[in-house]
Amino acid sequence: MTSKKLVGAALAALASFSVLAGCASSDTASSGHTLSSMNAPAPRQGDHNQADITFAQGMIPHHEQAIAMAKLVDGRTRDAKVADLAARIQKAQDPEIRQLTALLKGWGVAPSGDHSEHGSMPEEDLAKLGQAKDAAFDRQWLEMMVKHHEGALAMAKTVLQQGSNAEVKALAQKVIDGQQAEITEMRALLG
Repeated sequence: MTSKKLVGAALAALASFSVLAGCASSDTASSGHTLSSMNAPAPRQGDHNQADITFAQGMIPHHEQAIAMAKLVDGRTRDAKVADLAARIQKAQDPEIRQLTALLKGWGVAPSGDHSEHGSMPEEDLAKLGQAKDAAFDRQWLEMMVKHHEGALAMAKTVLQQGSNAEVKALAQKVIDGQQAEITEMRALLG
């Protein structure tokens, strides 16, 4: 092959590549994808449904409230068992919040949810709890956390029945197993 033909072939290949790259990086004119969206893992259609979204959006603020309640324990209890339980609740629920937030982000859904249902505590009850100390605090905290956990169980059972995402269902089962055990422990502490 002569050098003239070789240069011509190389230019033709380069031109073809440029056209293909141009198509891939054009806004959404023909393919609906940008180059950056082609490189990023796109959420698969059908790997989640509205029940999965509702669970994730609801469980994030629900867990955030449980963590806030757990943080109230420091300086208000003298019961090492209550303090230990509060620390375990924080340790378990913080990673779950991050996991749910990542799922929602991957689905292109905002992580906003409503924690006014499913066993979440009204702000005035939390304020009263914040004023209690020692045995009175422990009883109030344990009773409120049992109710709060029962709300999480209801949410998790619903998504197990209605959801379609395997990761969400696995997390829901983890919530059920962990929080049911904590409810049993809290009821024993309540006597």
